[in-house]
Amino acid sequence: MFGMIRNSLFGGTEIRPCQTLSSETKGDFSYEVRKYEPAKYASVTVTGKPFDEASGEGVLKLLKYVGGSNEQGVGMGMTAPVTIRAHRGDQGGLQPGVLVQIRIPSKYQEEPPRPTDQSITVQHQEGFTVYSTHFGGYAKEADWVEHAGNLCAALGEQAAYHREHFLCAGYDPPMKPLGRRNEVWLVRQEPPE
Repeated sequence: MFGMIRNSLFGGTEIRPCQTLSSETKGDFSYEVRKYEPAKYASVTVTGKPFDEASGEGVLKLLKYVGGSNEQGVGMGMTAPVTIRAHRGDQGGLQPGVLVQIRIPSKYQEEPPRPTDQSITVQHQEGFTVYSTHFGGYAKEADWVEHAGNLCAALGEQAAYHREHFLCAGYDPPMKPLGRRNEVWLVRQEPPE
């Protein structure tokens, strides 16, 4: 537990590397198109709970893993953002349950420590491209839904992205009260090769 707290408060956070392909502003709304390279990620799925509760539980498990709750007992350091896959539900909300992911820090990409929590998996993920918009504050389900809706509206019907889900990307530890960075990512559908 101390490793997790030390990572969050005192450790440098490695930001997930990406390439910004373009930026666009429509009225007072702006978004970017970004490409993320292939990498290894730690993932945990939490089901049967409301979005906010499931997200919090999943994030905590992954923070413990990178903080030293792994077979090697090594605190790996923190990466950002932590992403949460949200699936659209009925009545404008989100379905219960989430997939929470964190990129394994660069130093451990080749041989990530094995999690002691059996619900956490470490796997390679191919590169992907997202449409991204940002907002501040402590984000809850309603905030994610609102900003995802704004991004969808800005992109219009012709944009090719996965419409059944979006990613909620959080960059800050819970104890950071000001200047928080949250992003909604819509994963672009790539044309077949």
